Amino acid sequence: MIIERHETSARMSRIVVHNNTVYLCGQVAEDRQADITGQTETMLAKVDALLASVGSDRQHILSATLYLKDMALFKDMNAVWDNWVPEGYAPARACVQASMASPELLVEISVIAAIPS
Repeated sequence: MIIERHETSARMSRIVVHNNTVYLCGQVAEDRQADITGQTETMLAKVDALLASVGSDRQHILSATLYLKDMALFKDMNAVWDNWVPEGYAPARACVQASMASPELLVEISVIAAIPS
């Protein structure tokens, strides 16, 4: 059983790969001052880059958990999400309201994906 850990610190790994399954730690926006649309776009761009770095992509996402600072942002976040997820490849998904680690953060995502063979 091989477990690969990428971009590891004392607290966490940004990516863990086990049995051709990718686990991403929570990803947040690059620009924490952006509105929910901007934060969601840059957050999902980070997911794309991390998945690509281990040979996966958004078509292979199995599960996603989204955390919103306020459920009033749900509609605008979903507008970005719906344009990002390829048609026919929607993963299992949950979305919850949560306190964020930094007050300016509006959204965070955790992803599990497969690595295609």
